[in-house]
Amino acid sequence: MFTALMLLVAFWAIFFYLPVMKDPAGNVLDTSFNIFYFHLPIAIVAYLAFFVVFVSSILYLRENDSKWDMVSLSAAEVGVIFAFLVLATGSIWAKAIWGWYWVWEPRLTTSLVLFLVYVGYLMLRTALDDPLKRARLSAVFGIVAFVSVPLSFLSIRIWRSAHPLMFGGSLYGQDGGGLEGNSLLLVLLLNMLAFVLLFISLTSFKFQNEKLGRELEIVKGR
Repeated sequence: MFTALMLLVAFWAIFFYLPVMKDPAGNVLDTSFNIFYFHLPIAIVAYLAFFVVFVSSILYLRENDSKWDMVSLSAAEVGVIFAFLVLATGSIWAKAIWGWYWVWEPRLTTSLVLFLVYVGYLMLRTALDDPLKRARLSAVFGIVAFVSVPLSFLSIRIWRSAHPLMFGGSLYGQDGGGLEGNSLLLVLLLNMLAFVLLFISLTSFKFQNEKLGRELEIVKGR
């Protein structure tokens, strides 16, 4: 309930509270920029989800507790959904800014690779019947696959990219544009919080379903 309320507040802030966006020259930016307030939080949550997969995979190999395998699966499934939404919102934004839905530039390409890597993770899980073998191999895959996360995040800082750099700096001297004004940062933080809560809620729901499913399999086995 709280998650739904936060999402409503965050969306309201984008459409009704957010001031008119202007570039450094004072020109009013196209309203398509508003998708940034969805796109960035969704991308951060996708990274967070795959970080959870990474950590829970390590914990599974160390403790051999099926709880961590279920956490990995739950976070991966939710993360793949968010990774797809990153590609979808990014393509919509690219069409408005560049005139094309897709450009083979570093950030978009590495984001696609990230999505496909974790789709592969889920496919691996469905391809193995033995529960112990599936959990162990999936944990190894989940650890190795995490390499694609920093690769995606750092891509526009390592290589020249058409993708805007909002924060920090790059190796080739480009600085992030940043957001000026408390209202802009507030809207971004509201959306960040709302999508993090959504990730927690969806992952918890998936974990409980997975736990009940495995308990049911044990009962049927008996």
